[in-house]
Amino acid sequence: MKIVVCIKQVPDTNEVRIDPVTGTLIREGVPSIINPDDMNALEEALRMKETLGAYVTVLTMGPNQAEKALRQALAMGADEAILLSDRAFAGADTWATSLTLAKAIEKIGYDLIFAGRQAIDGDTAQVGPEIAEHLGLPQVTYVQKVDIDGEILTVQRALEDGYETLKLSLPCLLTAIKELNQPRYMNMYDIFTCFEKQIKFMSADDLGIDKSKLGLSGSPTKVRASFTKSPKTPGEKIDMPPKESAGAIAGKLKERQLI
Repeated sequence: MKIVVCIKQVPDTNEVRIDPVTGTLIREGVPSIINPDDMNALEEALRMKETLGAYVTVLTMGPNQAEKALRQALAMGADEAILLSDRAFAGADTWATSLTLAKAIEKIGYDLIFAGRQAIDGDTAQVGPEIAEHLGLPQVTYVQKVDIDGEILTVQRALEDGYETLKLSLPCLLTAIKELNQPRYMNMYDIFTCFEKQIKFMSADDLGIDKSKLGLSGSPTKVRASFTKSPKTPGEKIDMPPKESAGAIAGKLKERQLI
């Protein structure tokens, strides 16, 4: 079985800053991490490697520094790492990103594709499903449990008020949530040997896609503005005995038609 895991290197959101002039993220000097949901996707693929003998390829699109995320995935146990890096990919929205990844996955070959539910720097949850659409594959999102028997998967999909159980056959695409598993730590031996493994680079020319469909030029989404949310103003402090405080708060809520 060949499993492809799509990961993304994202800024550590605890330290994200926005350029007040351009309205874009300031990435210089900001630590980067593997997107958390993608870690769960990778962990599930690695568990299938251990139990089923699967071959795990990790794929990402980004600048050369995204190699660090791929090295981490190799240190966790992935067999192969591929970086899609080309100036033609810059500025891609979810549609252009998913098309690029889908074309690369076609070149790689696959039986099962894993992706995280969504990236913390975008929160769209669109790329995984769009990859499946480009490839014409069945998909299940928000996956919290997976069982596999031959080429049949039994999957639990999380809902707001519970979950649903679905069955589907390979090939297919699944997007993972944190409830799926607990990602492992990197293995000490693999930390050292991951730097001996070669990371494969793929460009737009390698994918054979019309460059007008890639990057910013191929993105139908246009961002008009980006800004940091203003902090909340201080609330009103009510300094009264409990009974009187409750009455005063209820009165203010009624004034605002909240109760």
